[in-house]
Amino acid sequence: MEQVVNDIWANPQLLQRKENQDIVLSIVDSLDKGLLRVAEPQGEIWIVNEWIKKAILLYFRMKQMEKIEIGPFEYYDKIPLKKNFEKQGIRVVPPAVARYGSFLSKGVVMMPSYVNIGAYVGEETMVDTWATVGSCAQIGRSVHLSGGVGIGGVLEPLQAQPVIVEDNCFIGSRCIVVEGVHLHKGVVLGANVVLTQSTKIIDVTASNPIEYKGEVPENSVVIPGSYKRQYPAGEYSVSCALIIGKRKESTDRKTSLNETLREFNVSI
Repeated sequence: MEQVVNDIWANPQLLQRKENQDIVLSIVDSLDKGLLRVAEPQGEIWIVNEWIKKAILLYFRMKQMEKIEIGPFEYYDKIPLKKNFEKQGIRVVPPAVARYGSFLSKGVVMMPSYVNIGAYVGEETMVDTWATVGSCAQIGRSVHLSGGVGIGGVLEPLQAQPVIVEDNCFIGSRCIVVEGVHLHKGVVLGANVVLTQSTKIIDVTASNPIEYKGEVPENSVVIPGSYKRQYPAGEYSVSCALIIGKRKESTDRKTSLNETLREFNVSI
């Protein structure tokens, strides 16, 4: 399938062949069922499957705009919506929307929220009210995306890593995580943390600060912060993120989370 997709990408005329269209449809169906992923872990490294991103973009080219009616609601789009949530063991609260080609694992709860094509959401994860999971974002198991969280999506450039949120993370309300930022296991983000590839993520728990960009180490507790920067017009505060502690290892992740929130007085 990878070779066929790459051939079509190099020569778009090949998409007119039914057998090639069937392959693109099969890839998107496999994404919808969780059999394929846009990005996947190989040991400590995450690999981006660029050819699957290409297949999604080819799928957009193939599909035509059509009216979608669900009860009193009407939509007009190229991509259908996911179905059969009861059979898959997924709770979806109206008017939550998950696009076909995204994958929701058993036990996922979607409050009124949105999950885009190519995204992967792991078991027992909560996607809370008005949270969005962008295209191709990879969300682990037992993650909590609080109200209004924005997880960015990416289809192009093809080599760009999507946002990765590993298992047992807690993302506080109104946080924004975009541009392929990687949250390792157990990370806790307090309310209103904004993370991009250019955001300074500063560990202030020791006598000397340690600076990260684009990733947050395992079990880190993070809050919004700022630092001073000199401009021609004067000195101004620039937003950053501060690692103020570590979440304790615990077999009971919920107890560990509650203790962490209390210990560091983190707003969520």
